[in-house]
Amino acid sequence: MTILTGFPLKLLEQSVTERLAYFENYTVAHPRLKEVYETLVRTIAEPAGASFIFVYGPSGIGKTTLRLRVEQKLTELALPKLESDRGCVPVVGVEAVAPESRNFNWKDYYTRALIALEEPLIDHKFNYGVRGIYRDIFGKINVESKVVAPALRRALENALSYRHPDVFFIDEAQHFGKMASGHKLQDQLDCLKSVANMTGILHCLLGTYELLTFRNLSGQLSRRSVDIHFRRYCADTAEDVQAFKSVLLTFQQQMPLADPPDLVTHWEYFYERTLGCVGILKNWLTRALKDALDREATTVTLKDLQKRAWSVAQCQRMFKEIQEGERQLSETETDVQHLRSALGLGAKTIAQPEEAPKKTLPQGKVGKRNPKRDPIGVNQDVS
Repeated sequence: MTILTGFPLKLLEQSVTERLAYFENYTVAHPRLKEVYETLVRTIAEPAGASFIFVYGPSGIGKTTLRLRVEQKLTELALPKLESDRGCVPVVGVEAVAPESRNFNWKDYYTRALIALEEPLIDHKFNYGVRGIYRDIFGKINVESKVVAPALRRALENALSYRHPDVFFIDEAQHFGKMASGHKLQDQLDCLKSVANMTGILHCLLGTYELLTFRNLSGQLSRRSVDIHFRRYCADTAEDVQAFKSVLLTFQQQMPLADPPDLVTHWEYFYERTLGCVGILKNWLTRALKDALDREATTVTLKDLQKRAWSVAQCQRMFKEIQEGERQLSETETDVQHLRSALGLGAKTIAQPEEAPKKTLPQGKVGKRNPKRDPIGVNQDVS
């Protein structure tokens, strides 16, 4: 069966760098991404008193892709406002960098956040009012090493108040939990809460399930925060399996190769080594594609994919973390009963709205596949 392509055919005449860049920049608007995207955009539009949004999910689920899409949408929505307020920055994104030592580096974080708030128009630059923070002749911000973290925080608060973005994104936010013994986790979050309170700017923290450590540190924080779970696709649900196959089909059609590979037939292998995470899948396919392009091959073979796949040990460790994170974010009937008992409501449960039953797949071992080590080519049937 001939497999259709979705990329511009002229790409086949381009260099390896251009072909690889095309695939790297391509993203799939799959159901799980769209669901979380719509929830996040609605929450930012009406936070209803929340100061924080927590977006949790497995490593490699696509949280950075989510953030970039939301940033693009918010920027588009803010265009009319930018015409009258050129100093405004509609959305800001920064990554919380993992510390080299045992402590999270707040000085580095504040510096990166200040730089992220910059924009190219010299006539709309902002004076941060802190000695040691200045601009060079090109208008680029400079921070002297002698400037201490509290001064940088005040500068950031001033900048956020002036730029007034709709939301301040912090990617890889689980790194805030890195600290030496003796320091309280509550202190870490209090620093962020102080900035959010002083500026009135909504903060969105995106991270792995390690970020759950921050969850419910206090009743006040719980009241002022919104949780969004970016879930993976599960192999025991028919809808999830179909969505995962659709993602594979889209990726195989977008790989700029003369003979696009048939990935869908081997969906169980891809699921097994990605645990249902689209971000992991995309990175894996990108590495395999580069190997094929470097040797001027017309397609990606199973050998290319096996060489770049996660090991079983890596998958097992990652899956253990995912299971624990999913468990913490789930609510069981026992949890409900404990809450009702503590409130003096007794064991009677409140009837919940009925949901349509989910289609389930016959139980089978994920990863059980044809061990034949042949190229993943166009002569195989697409399931």
